[in-house]
Order: sequence, then structure tokens, then C-alpha cells
Amino acid sequence: MNANTRLQGFGQKLKTYLLSADDGTLMRHAFQALLAASVVFIIIDWNELSAASRNHPGFDPMQPEAVPILPPALTEGEPQNAPSDITAQPETLKQAIRFELQPGGILSAEGSIEPGAAGRFASEIEARGEYVKTVLLNSPGGAVGDALAMSKLIREKKLGTKVASGALCASSCPIVMAGGVTRQAEKGAVVGVHQIFNGSKEKLSAEQAMSDAQRTTADVSRHLEEMGVKSGLWLHAMETPPDRLYYLTPEEMKAFALVTDGETAVAKAK
Repeated sequence: MNANTRLQGFGQKLKTYLLSADDGTLMRHAFQALLAASVVFIIIDWNELSAASRNHPGFDPMQPEAVPILPPALTEGEPQNAPSDITAQPETLKQAIRFELQPGGILSAEGSIEPGAAGRFASEIEARGEYVKTVLLNSPGGAVGDALAMSKLIREKKLGTKVASGALCASSCPIVMAGGVTRQAEKGAVVGVHQIFNGSKEKLSAEQAMSDAQRTTADVSRHLEEMGVKSGLWLHAMETPPDRLYYLTPEEMKAFALVTDGETAVAKAK
């Protein structure tokens, strides 16, 4: 059987499948294909970052501080500035996340989500009892595992999340935000997403990096779905290199259900 015959046979099978499959099956398979392609692009981007580190010894993609606090966004392939000014100093955002109780049942969480942040957050919530009602976020992101744990605890305690005007919630921070039973982003808040990447000092093989990326992507996708956030949000993250940010517009945050309708609206709870 020559190549043309095999190609024709494959085309006929594909045509039969497309005509017989229902819309739900087609959408599910299309999403799985996008997910697989995104993982491949993560590995390609990772290899490019590693090459950059070899060509520019001052830049180490394995170090979290090597990634700018506010990298340019990708809009139609062209980098753009943040849509609003960030009021916090970069040095403050680079520090390990700090928690401070404010009037009105607000617990501010400002700084980078370092490994171990989830444990400190849990201790803070336990110590404050039922006083905390809302977690006020201002963070460039950080460890994805800790962000997931913080988000799950926020949902367990039925707390709200909020990003104030002039505050930043980027990288893994929107994962934390998704845990809120109410979720708010004030006008002027900067919310952005990008691909996950290995921020540890441990050098990983391409196979291990791909395995970790697939597992983490699955964990995050599953969690966001359980929190009532639509999959389009994470697709934008997977499409955006780790040294960039995809800035979400107010309309996109509403469309993806990252924000809820009003202060009293309750997000999908599971």
C-alpha cells in the first residue's frame, strides 16, 4: 500500500468519524488535542529558555526571580504594557507572601507564593478563626502546588477573593483567586496568566519536564473546572510563554467566570 492510498484511507476514516460523532464528543476531543499541543509548546518554550540561559549567563530560567514581575503581554503576537499601573513596589511583590489582617474581615496576601506558602496561609486562617471573610490578593504568583492548596482551603472555608485597583494577580495567583465563593477584580486590577515552568534549581530532563507539565496542567484544569471557572482561561495560560503575561480584560474575566456577578454571588461550589 503506497503513501497516497494510506492517506486516502485515513481521510475516509476521519470523514466517517466527523459525520457520526456528536457535538459533545467532537468538543472533548478538540480540547484534548489543544491540551496535548500546548504541552508540546511548553517543552519547546522551556528548551528555548534553557538555550537563553546558556547564551546569556546572567539569565537563569530556573530561578523565579529571573522572570520579570510584570512581563509584557501577548496581544496578537505583539508585546504590550500592563493595562493599568501597579501600585506596589516590585521589591515588595518579590518577597515571600505576607498575610495581614485588615478591618472588615479582610486578610491581605501580598508577595510571591513561595514553596511552603500554603502551610503558612493555613496557619493564618486557623489562627483567625471565622473572622476572615475575604482574601485580598496582590501577588505575581509562584509555586503552583501551593497556589492550588491555598485555593482549595479558601473554598473549603467559603471565603471570598478580591484583587483591588492597582493590585497584581498573575501567573499562579489567579488559581488562588478561583477558590473564592465570591470573586472580585476592581477596575484597574491587573490579572494575567501564562504557562507553568520549573522554578526550582533542579535541572530536569525533557521527559520529566513534560511529565510534570502534563500532571500539573491536569491538576490545574480539574481544579478550575471544580471552582466554576471556564476552560478558556487556562487555554490562554498554556498559549502564553512563561516570560510573558496574557492580561485578562474585565470582559474576559466575566466570560471565563473568574469573577462572579456582584459581591453576594456564589460561585459553583464542590
